[in-house]
Amino acid sequence: MSGSRLQGIFTPNLVPYQADGGINEGELRRYVDWLIDRGVHGLYPNGSTGEFTRFTPEERRRIGAIVADQTRGRVPILAGAAEANVRETLAACEYYADLGVRAVAIVAPFYYKLSPGSVYAYFKEIGRNTPIDVTLYNIPLFASPIDVPTVQRLAEECERIIAIKDSSGDIPHMIRMIKAVRPNRPEFSFLTGWDAALMPLLLVGCDGGTNASSGVVPELTRKLYELTLARQLDDARDLQYDLVTLFDTMLYQAEFPDGFRAAVTLRGFQMGQGRQPLSEKQHADLSALSNTLQCLLAAHGFADQPVKGCTPVDVWSTPPQAGKVQPDEISRIVQSVVAELKGRGMM
Repeated sequence: MSGSRLQGIFTPNLVPYQADGGINEGELRRYVDWLIDRGVHGLYPNGSTGEFTRFTPEERRRIGAIVADQTRGRVPILAGAAEANVRETLAACEYYADLGVRAVAIVAPFYYKLSPGSVYAYFKEIGRNTPIDVTLYNIPLFASPIDVPTVQRLAEECERIIAIKDSSGDIPHMIRMIKAVRPNRPEFSFLTGWDAALMPLLLVGCDGGTNASSGVVPELTRKLYELTLARQLDDARDLQYDLVTLFDTMLYQAEFPDGFRAAVTLRGFQMGQGRQPLSEKQHADLSALSNTLQCLLAAHGFADQPVKGCTPVDVWSTPPQAGKVQPDEISRIVQSVVAELKGRGMM
């Protein structure tokens, strides 16, 4: 194990496309500089937001190489290294080790739903042979879940497995993992990939996050992180409410990650046409979504208002939808976490 503990906001890098669908290297490099200049703590190429499954293994390595070259050590890099099998994943680990990135993130096996025993065996093989530190990536929506006993066992047996990124949004699950792992691995890092609950997850003990919203509004996610750690909870809660509205809009009103790509375009980048074909209606819906996103960004001074203007956005009146975290739920979670911290004399 080498390097410092993973902490802060690691931005999942979107990839700009050229007109022919290739990687727009110049725009990607400009995007990397922009993110670093706006205070992200680290970068995360080849994650879900970066559409890693839509690139060839060679393209994924090229993306990682571009990001590493442009970053030049200014911030740490957590590179997605998930491939189709253990052999190819370990080859990717070797490649990223040679690039000098801080660590790799590896999703549990996808397509085939595996038992906890098989998930353990998969990561154990990687943990025994990797030349670079590994972050487990739990995203049960798309891959075999990594349960708490498996995380605890891998943390205790594999020194090279140093962290977990959890994108389930399940706060009790995160609490159970922290309680199970930290007594024996106090340096083990816990990152959340669920932007809608970033504040409460930081309060229960997460070290940071890999948050797609940080690729659009890096200023806000960093500020939310800092306010929460400083226990300026009223200001942090207000910011979390705004982030939920933006996150829900980008996530639920377009095919993932097209809503995030549309928002980054509004921040001045030529993202190009994604590789996933869209119907005429989807193109029209995305155009309408861009207008909504422009209004949300304008509210924080990150974009001009559209010519036709904006209607007031009231986060409290947003109708609940499946999978969304509502502001009243955030308030309840924050209040319970604060009460627990006070009870333990930690505030």
